[in-house]
Amino acid sequence: MTQPFEYRRRELVEPDWRRFPGWREVTTEQWRSAQWQRANCVKSIKQLRALLGDLVDERFYEDLQADQQATATMSMLVPPQMLNTMVPHAVPDTESFYADPLRHYMIPVASDRRSDWPSHPHATRDSLHEHDMWATEGLTHRYPTKVLAELLSTCPQYCGHCTRMDLVGNSTPAVDKLKLTLKPVERYDAHIDYLKKHPGVRDVVVSGGDVANIPWKNLESYVMRLLDIDSVRDIRLATKALAGLPQHWLQPAVVEGLERVARTAHRRGVNLAIHTHVNHTNSLTPLVAEAARTALEVGVRDVRNQGVLMRGVNDTADDLLELCFGLQGEAAILPYYFYMCDMIPNAEHWRLPVWQAQQLQHDIMGWLPGYATPRIVCDVPFVGKRWVHMVTEYDREHGISYWTKNYRTSIEADEADALSRRYPYYDPIDTLPESGRRWWSKQAVSATR
Repeated sequence: MTQPFEYRRRELVEPDWRRFPGWREVTTEQWRSAQWQRANCVKSIKQLRALLGDLVDERFYEDLQADQQATATMSMLVPPQMLNTMVPHAVPDTESFYADPLRHYMIPVASDRRSDWPSHPHATRDSLHEHDMWATEGLTHRYPTKVLAELLSTCPQYCGHCTRMDLVGNSTPAVDKLKLTLKPVERYDAHIDYLKKHPGVRDVVVSGGDVANIPWKNLESYVMRLLDIDSVRDIRLATKALAGLPQHWLQPAVVEGLERVARTAHRRGVNLAIHTHVNHTNSLTPLVAEAARTALEVGVRDVRNQGVLMRGVNDTADDLLELCFGLQGEAAILPYYFYMCDMIPNAEHWRLPVWQAQQLQHDIMGWLPGYATPRIVCDVPFVGKRWVHMVTEYDREHGISYWTKNYRTSIEADEADALSRRYPYYDPIDTLPESGRRWWSKQAVSATR
């Protein structure tokens, strides 16, 4: 009997980094070193050219330069570990490097982006209004019982589709970034003080940026202070570096510190988890699995994955199933969420329409264990995460879906209709029928008059 997907166990393999001309002399000891990984991140076209040699022709570098100068919302920063999972089991050439799914969002080029609708008319730099909901600097109180703690504005790697592109990373010609102004100790003190005064908050997502860029002693101190607050019952450490720089999470000092935190959390009945961000099965390697399993061995309750749906990366059921079986079966990482890519500037070539996300949710059901079947969610501005089938109304012709919610955000305390209002979300215009595309073109013309 023919099935739409055929499962076969695929053991993880660490790609041979020596296939890249610039890494032919790199030893295994160097590769496993977090310090070496950080020191050898690719931050510029010059460094990428030195790594790839003549494997990729000048056409690609010119394409990359055009994007960096005009449309990139994130500066280039790619750790060797992540670069090594691009064209993972072959020597890359120009065409295979262009086509690679990880390259597609970690090293975007100008020809990737749409020329007709590079940004949706309703795209905004802070599309989820996290900054508007800061209770104190870096502490977003959007959900009644949960907060997001942005401890810093840097990561070990920069993803082109980053939802916090207005704050995270270096400024680019397209985006002059916001800045955190308080000293870290002052910012952290303000977070702790707010949480002590608001016992209705029980869940803290510790993020940034990426917590892997915080000196461990500082991160441990912050988490231990959270554990001293009796009302805090869930703590989640958000780090793409578990996949992009697993060497960091395997350093003895980090492992030992994580064990101290995990033991304290267990004694106090607090659920401590790590949330990472893997978008394609090629990112999963033995080192990533080792980092995840090590965290579990020292007492972290769960390691969970929050991916992002993107065209050209993981927009088929096969893509998602291969990734989820690799996460759950080989790397001890629980598939948790796949978010629809947010409506930030210059991201239309990545975004999927709601109907396609709904179809993907349908197509992956029943293949994985129920506890390891991820929810595909739309993070609706002013609403929050909604499972893609929770849409209240959907105008497919114009690509406008409408959503409702059951709580007020921190900026809606005095808005009587917050719980009865319908909140819009917008599909990429190029995915609409011709009549819908014409309608949006007319809106754009009217807006310029």
